[in-house]
Amino acid sequence: MARLLLVDDDGDQLEVRRLLLEHSGHAVLSAGSAAEAMHLVDHEALELIVMDLRLPRTEDGLALIRHIRQQTPAARIVVLSGWTSDVADLPEASMIDHLMLKPVRSHQLLRLVARLAVWLLCVVPFGNAQQQNTFPFQVDAPSEVVADLDLSAPGADWGRAGRESVMAVVSVDEAAKQHVMVYAGAERRRYPIFLGEITPGVHQLKIERHPEWSARGPLLQIHGASFRSYKPADPDYVVVAHAPILFARPNTIGKFTDVPLLAYCERLGDGSLRYSVIFSNEDGGTSTRGLMARWGRVTDIEHVYQAWLDGSGKPVRAGIQTRDHKDVEFRGRRQGRHPLLGVVTDNNMVADDATSAVRYQLAPVVANLSAASREKVMDENPLTYLISARELEREGKLRTYGTVDGQKISAPENYLFAELRIQNKETRLAVLVRLTEENLWRASHLGAHDLAIERSGWVRTAIELPPATQPSQVAEIGFLCLPEPKTDGNGACRIDALGKLFFLTAAQSPGPSFWQPRMDRGPWIVAPGQMRVVSLR
Repeated sequence: MARLLLVDDDGDQLEVRRLLLEHSGHAVLSAGSAAEAMHLVDHEALELIVMDLRLPRTEDGLALIRHIRQQTPAARIVVLSGWTSDVADLPEASMIDHLMLKPVRSHQLLRLVARLAVWLLCVVPFGNAQQQNTFPFQVDAPSEVVADLDLSAPGADWGRAGRESVMAVVSVDEAAKQHVMVYAGAERRRYPIFLGEITPGVHQLKIERHPEWSARGPLLQIHGASFRSYKPADPDYVVVAHAPILFARPNTIGKFTDVPLLAYCERLGDGSLRYSVIFSNEDGGTSTRGLMARWGRVTDIEHVYQAWLDGSGKPVRAGIQTRDHKDVEFRGRRQGRHPLLGVVTDNNMVADDATSAVRYQLAPVVANLSAASREKVMDENPLTYLISARELEREGKLRTYGTVDGQKISAPENYLFAELRIQNKETRLAVLVRLTEENLWRASHLGAHDLAIERSGWVRTAIELPPATQPSQVAEIGFLCLPEPKTDGNGACRIDALGKLFFLTAAQSPGPSFWQPRMDRGPWIVAPGQMRVVSLR
């Protein structure tokens, strides 16, 4: 029999169902409100929750569902509702196990609870019971195969220590194991991975929860898997076939930090393929404050591998970015055409002779960055902003706005993000902002020369502004040109284009750009020691 919690703000219905379930042998606790139910969830060992959705508002029921999934992710949730549309298409829909349309007949409720009670007796630790975790697929010719895994991790919270995430282990035909960090938590999400070159025939992909490298509370929910095959004649075959296999940095295993979130590939003008990886943060090298000032983000985006191909698609030479950001020739091993690389530094540089126990095979997306910064890939995959912000929160790298605390930053939504194309000649550039009704300028580089941008091309930076600043309050933007030390001052900063200005939304995704070029479109040339001001009003 089950130990269950019954929740309903209708006292009569609550009492009738309590007596009914107790008579059937279940241990029943009851709550007349969402707040009372949350208290019981926090303090009682519960296996099953049977709850009304409107308590009295739908928002109360949805909040209770989220709370249950966070505190007791293994519990089963049965929702009773007269309006199933209240939960349809919402994230909470994926968090519940059964939705019953009211009025609910007593025998139907008893039958469902009895069936779930039997399931609970048979449940396997870590939540892999009663769900499909093997998926057959077939290829008719030698092909590179990408698997799109449909996964979620109820109870996971990347910003909460001890509940960060679940590590999935994926194998093909009981071999060739790789790992997938299910970083999006309870959100059902597609995680694309490449399986390598697969021979013709029927194969079986298996997904399991890693018991050691997963946080103990969250579950792994496997919703499905689909497969994409790429034959040599397919246009994107080479992109998949040369994607790097990446071994995790040993000091990150089981610690949910500096996780590779996304890989992308650029087809460059010289015919080469360049692969980069977006990591959730950077534990060494550039500080958090420096990342925001010089790169306009708190993720770490690193070029890891580049291959120059001959007419048949084979690499004639290849390079990697290794320690101290040095570009060196790749001399390591391959699996098929996939290079084997290991992350070896705290700022996510790689080596071709390093491995570890965790192996990632992220299927790359194709990116065209000829007219945008590399952060465009993040804009197109906005969950990267949320995960990086939650990691900062968990690792104690955030401070209160208006304070100074080492290399910490304030909440990322307090920053204005600016993208521009520049040319530096013996100079560095800082971006400044003035708000309406203020005679104060706020600078991206915080007055520190080494936090100004020294590179050329498409770049991003971020300027901290008071919380809840709106686009309508941004009056002017300024471009401050700083000379490099030990130069004669004959250089210049050239701003060819201002691409976008935006704030993050409350959900940590990029809001719409409010840069609307009017009379003054640039380019703007600024001498060292001068600032060019552009009005946004």
